Amino acid sequence: MDFQSIIVNALQAAVSPEAAIFALAAIGLNIHFGYTGLLNFGQAGFMTMGAYGLAVPVFAFGWPLWTGVIFGILAAVVFALALGAPTLRLRADYLAIVTIAAAEIVRFLVRATSLSDITGGSNGINGFSSDFYDLNPFTESIKFGPFSFLPRTMWAIILGWVLVLLGIGFCYLVVNSPWGRVLKAIREDEDAARALGKNAYSIKMQSLIIGGIFGALAGMMLAISTGSVQPSPQDLGPPKTFFAYAALILGGTARLWGPVVGSIIFIALLQFTDGLIRGAQSAGWIPEWFISGTEVGVMRFILLGVGLMLLMLYRPQGIFGDKREMAFDV
Repeated sequence: MDFQSIIVNALQAAVSPEAAIFALAAIGLNIHFGYTGLLNFGQAGFMTMGAYGLAVPVFAFGWPLWTGVIFGILAAVVFALALGAPTLRLRADYLAIVTIAAAEIVRFLVRATSLSDITGGSNGINGFSSDFYDLNPFTESIKFGPFSFLPRTMWAIILGWVLVLLGIGFCYLVVNSPWGRVLKAIREDEDAARALGKNAYSIKMQSLIIGGIFGALAGMMLAISTGSVQPSPQDLGPPKTFFAYAALILGGTARLWGPVVGSIIFIALLQFTDGLIRGAQSAGWIPEWFISGTEVGVMRFILLGVGLMLLMLYRPQGIFGDKREMAFDV
């Protein structure tokens, strides 16, 4: 078994566009869950809004790609207002139920046959990212020691991680501002924050919108990096939300770099376990009757799930987290 190749592939995946996508989604969830105590189980819905907001203007109307960025952000804002208006005055579990349901409603809506001229229906949308890749300065594969990246992949990596760094800078400024301190106060004791004259409903709505915009940016990044938008559960379904939560919890909630580090480790572990199991199969260490080639993808998630269970048992605050940060008021 080629351990060097397995490790190189895992490290290369750690800086891939996919890792940046999860980092952006997890940053949004960190604002929702980590700093405000909002249980948003529909981050995939915000990703859908961003992805289709970016792709539809180009696909259906032939507009420039930059207009899609504006529409994607506006769609996320409208989605947050629609979700937050009826639920943010109620208990936290109402928001959790509404967000996970709304995310699936949106996904089924965009794949409707009647909207295929606009959203592409179940076939999705392809071929809308040419404006972005026309700006690509790389014409040949980029090599760094044992690592090699295709020109399109390298250009997407640069965009993704620049957005992540800008997001971290934004969160640093926001969290250390008076507004950020109000967020934490609402998370820890909303009644006390209200007693001090703070409009908790308005602040939570602002938090939902900002975190949702980060989710939309993750959806846009997904659309750009893959060059397509597909309304499948694997691309824009509930698993995307819970993978982002896994990355956030792994790195540590309410920590500036927690979502980023957690996303890097999460994607690297997925690639490492996949390569390890496939390599063990090729070497004959794992018999075919025990795990077939088609079951490797499932097995890596089982192993990762067991690891996350152990993490929650022995270090629920994650790598950089603090147990006190997870004791918010619901």
